Amino acid sequence: MYIRASHRPQNEADVAEVIRRNMFGLLVTSSSGGLIASHLPFVFEERKGERGTLFAHMARANAHAAVLAEGGESLVIFQGPHGYISPSWYADRATAPTWDYVAVHCYGTPVIHAGDEAEENIRRLLTAVESGADEPWSMNELPRAEVEAMLKNIVSFEIPLTRVEAKFKLNRGERADRTRTAAERLETSGNGELAAYIRRYNAL
Repeated sequence: MYIRASHRPQNEADVAEVIRRNMFGLLVTSSSGGLIASHLPFVFEERKGERGTLFAHMARANAHAAVLAEGGESLVIFQGPHGYISPSWYADRATAPTWDYVAVHCYGTPVIHAGDEAEENIRRLLTAVESGADEPWSMNELPRAEVEAMLKNIVSFEIPLTRVEAKFKLNRGERADRTRTAAERLETSGNGELAAYIRRYNAL
């Protein structure tokens, strides 16, 4: 991913936050038939491994599952907030339009789980997504036979990350008055998350 110096994140915590807040990622792997991609929820454990580890699962019937078993590097893309920035918003309109966005690319070789690891991985995901519920759902509410049947139909895996690229393209380098106006317009149009990033990364 092309990343100018002004588009780099301020710290690793910001990168981890993007992954967690946008956990439905795009997994891309090269196969003998070309690129193959799957949209999956990922759980990120930043303290496991040198650069963190992603955990996910997919249907065994998905052709992508067989490709993962062959080994080789994969890419997982996480898309944060993004939006168009129009020169029409500014009092002085003599500037080019742009698109501000936050994105993270994670690279690594998937490792397929065996035995109890698959069930642990499903429970890890449920803990993450059910944490905000008033009465969190648990896999224990399913009959054991149904759980075992489900586990046979999935491929569970983790990706120890070897490389992480993050781009925070947030109006840095633009005049402060224009950037402040851009943040205000994004807020009024319902894109408050992108506006918050722009304000923080431009110290507004």
